[in-house]
Amino acid sequence: MIIETPDDVTAAVLQEMQRTPDARTRELLALLVKHLHAFVREARLTEREFQETIGYINAIGKRTTPSHNEAMLLSGALGVSNLVCLINNGARGTQPTQANNLGPFYRAGAPRCSDGESIVRSPTPGPALFFRGRVTDMDGKPIAGADVHVWQSSPGGLYENQDPSQAEMNLRGIFTTLADGSFSFRSVKPAGYPVPIDGPTGTLLAAQKRHNLRPAHLHFLIHKPGYKTIASQVYDPEDPYLETDSQFGVTRALIGNFVKAGDGYRLEFTFQLEQGEATLPKAPITHKVTA
Repeated sequence: MIIETPDDVTAAVLQEMQRTPDARTRELLALLVKHLHAFVREARLTEREFQETIGYINAIGKRTTPSHNEAMLLSGALGVSNLVCLINNGARGTQPTQANNLGPFYRAGAPRCSDGESIVRSPTPGPALFFRGRVTDMDGKPIAGADVHVWQSSPGGLYENQDPSQAEMNLRGIFTTLADGSFSFRSVKPAGYPVPIDGPTGTLLAAQKRHNLRPAHLHFLIHKPGYKTIASQVYDPEDPYLETDSQFGVTRALIGNFVKAGDGYRLEFTFQLEQGEATLPKAPITHKVTA
């Protein structure tokens, strides 16, 4: 097609995309082009703005390393991560769900731990935490033999992959549910923390006058053949940033109850799994930073 008008551009691209053999890929790309071209028209994007946008996209790739995934961080800051999560879980968005963002700091290969073991692998000051969880099906029947991946930031606000002073895989572990569906571990009480702002995500937050803080939480990834794998997070109800999470991850179903117990805290939570495909996600990062 010879291009004569702005509308011809969209029509020509969509026409060429009809060659795409895979139906779902063809559908996704056609929708992407329609909405992207509509955005350009509605915004009347200038040539300067277009060049700045290309530079911004390039910067996302440049900032991404084996220990940092800028694209995942940005998708959370735009609300896309949790939107995808919510429309794909809880009866495809029609019911509350315990599924939540995987987040940019999940690493595969954490140590396997015995029930009740500590995931603290290097000196980590902070109030002690004892967590007891339970995994059931949607009818409340216990699920034994499920793998539960656990990870969290230190009370200082850094995950071990961000902090050379922390031991390899500090505050990470994999537990297996017992016959009654339970699992437990010892750790330190998580604290809220700032997401990195030394890349394009920070540029976005600064332009919008937004803070870069996340409320305190624990991460979970639960995997068992025959059930849909879910990533989840459990949040501290007393965190001041609960309603303004910079990653838009907090849902009411995932607000926990940290109970004071002596000098530390105790937290209990039950996760429910839907029947479905058990697929572990690709880890956003593979290594930690070096000094």
